[in-house]
Order: sequence, then structure tokens, then C-alpha cells
Amino acid sequence: MTAATLTAEAVRAALRGITGPGIDGDLATSRQISEISIRNGQVVFAITVDPKLATALEPMRQAAERAVSSLPGVSRAIVALTAETRTAPRPQPAHRPHGPRMANNAVPGIRHIIAVASGKGGVGKSTTAVNLALGLASQDLRVGVLDADIYGPSLPRLLGVTARPTAAAPGSKVLAPLEAFGVKVMSMGFLVEENTAMIWRGPMVMSALQQMLREVAWGELDILVVDMPPGTGDAQLTLAQQTPLAGAVIVSTPQDLALIDARRGIAMFRKVNVPVIGIVENMSYFLCTTCGTRHEIFGHGGARAEADKLGVPFLGEVPLDQELRERSDSGRPVVVSAPDSVHSGIYRDMAAKVWHAVSGTVAPRRPAPRIIVE
Repeated sequence: MTAATLTAEAVRAALRGITGPGIDGDLATSRQISEISIRNGQVVFAITVDPKLATALEPMRQAAERAVSSLPGVSRAIVALTAETRTAPRPQPAHRPHGPRMANNAVPGIRHIIAVASGKGGVGKSTTAVNLALGLASQDLRVGVLDADIYGPSLPRLLGVTARPTAAAPGSKVLAPLEAFGVKVMSMGFLVEENTAMIWRGPMVMSALQQMLREVAWGELDILVVDMPPGTGDAQLTLAQQTPLAGAVIVSTPQDLALIDARRGIAMFRKVNVPVIGIVENMSYFLCTTCGTRHEIFGHGGARAEADKLGVPFLGEVPLDQELRERSDSGRPVVVSAPDSVHSGIYRDMAAKVWHAVSGTVAPRRPAPRIIVE
């Protein structure tokens, strides 16, 4: 059996005899097993359990991972426990003490972790996260970027990366991150097919995210940029609580509807005592390339006014631009493929503000990289 011939039936056969409290039969025949995702030797599935039995079932989960990992052609197995509950876990109280967050939960080797978030999808959050990360890298900083959007991972396309992660060392469960334009990258999009529907509940999503954060050989990084899932649901709130974030960048477009959702995002981070580094107004205006006329398609200045109202910094405005969209869609981020462009200058300026906010210092700037991608 090879990675190309590995089947869900073979995976289920490897689970024969593995059981635990609350499991109907063994895992090979149990209806509590989710759809098994297989891609280039990577096997991912979840086991639906009673949340009260999660601790008792951890040995079973580990046994399942070992059994599947031992199959010929399997390079890595990710098994998560998930639960179907009627109510979402309650967030931690808003009156938690301020100060360093979960210092004992820090990721070794990573000095600062920041989130790039939005209250809703479609505002250009992932494009902002990628170019912000590359803007930080252009300042002689060691940078990584984690795609935390399990349901709609964008980083493989935005960075033009199609390779698959491999083990950091022979027999290791730790993955080596991929690299693009000098930035280390990890995304669920590297592990599953692009058209695969990720029908996962919150606990499985959180398990996968924690593995991508903590079971990846990031090495020494000055800063890790986390491209958060859009919205402010339980998955986003839990990720904000369980990840030692130094701060968050909120991306919005100028219109009122987007700003309402941006307020929710800011409120969520404040609830868990994560500093809001600032707001970015994306698609701020359109400058006609033919006549030079400025068109404020979605309005203008709404994010700046909202930042003033909420008492958070305004990081800058990014114009709507066809070339930016084309470069992003083709995996040629503007910061590296057009370093002298107006957009690149905006992203590098934002990156400098972000770095100063989390470190209190100015990064050792170097000339912008002239990486020309044809």
C-alpha cells in the first residue's frame, strides 16, 4: 500500500479493536467516526464523543493515531475528539486580570504572535495578513504565518505554495513548515484537497489549529502572524483565549455593515484581554487608472472614524486595485512582486506600526526586497 492507494477502508481496518467508554463497538465500525480525509499520506478524521468523557478517551485517541500512522503510505495522522453539544462553551469572564496572557502556554521560539481578524468574511483579511507578514519580513524580522481559517484556507493560493509538509525529522510527529518569500507558512490547505468540504465541529477545528501551532517546527521567529477565521463565533473566541496573542489587527471595509462586524471583533478581543493593535480600512477607495478620478465605492473614512470612536489606533487605508487582486490570485503578493508600488509602501508602513506596538522598538529596516515574480 502506498499514499496513492491508501483508502478510508484501510484506515478503518487499522482501528479494529480500539474502543473506549461511550464508543459503540470499536472505532472500525463506529458511526462516531467522521468522514476520513486522505491526501498525499495525510489522514485526518474526528471521533464524536460525550464531552464529559473527553479526558478518559484521550488514550483511545492516541491509540487511533498510532494505529493509523503505522499504515504503509501514511506520513501523518491527525485524530481529534469532537462533541455535539446544545450550548457553546462559555467565554472566560471579561474581568480577567490584565498582564501577560498564558505565559506558560507560550510557543517555544516565537517571540510574538499576532492575529489578523475581521468580524465578517470578504473584507480582504487574508490578503492583508499575507502582505503584512511580508512587510514585517522586509524589515529583517524572522516571520511565520499560520492560516487558521480551517473552512476556507487562502494562504496556499495567495503565496503560490503547492507543496506538502513533511516531518521535521524521521519518525517525528512534528511537521516542518513550508516557506514562501522568506516567510514560514502552515495551512490546512496544504493537508487536504482544495475542493474538500471541511465539515468539522468546533472541538475538531481547535484540535487541528493547536496542532498546526504547536506541532510545527517554527524555529526561532520574531513574530507569527495568524490569519484568523472570519467572524466572532466560538472557534474564534476559543482560539483567542488559547493562543498567547500579543495583539490583534482588525480588517474592515468602510461601509457601516462591515464596521458593525468590526466592532464585534474588537469587543471579542477586549473580552479576553488581547490588545487591539489597530484597524485597517481595506478597499478604501478606487483610483481610476484612466482618468485619475478617485471613487469611494464603499464610502471612505469609516474605519478611521470607528478607530477614533473606540480609542484604538488606525493603521492605514488600502485602496481597491485590480493589480493587487491579480497578484494575490496568482500567488505573487504585491509586497514582494511590486516592492516599489503604493500598496507595498502602505503594507510596509503598517508592518512597522505593528512591530512597534508589540515590541516597543523599531525593526532594523533594510531596503525592500526586489523579488520580481514573472
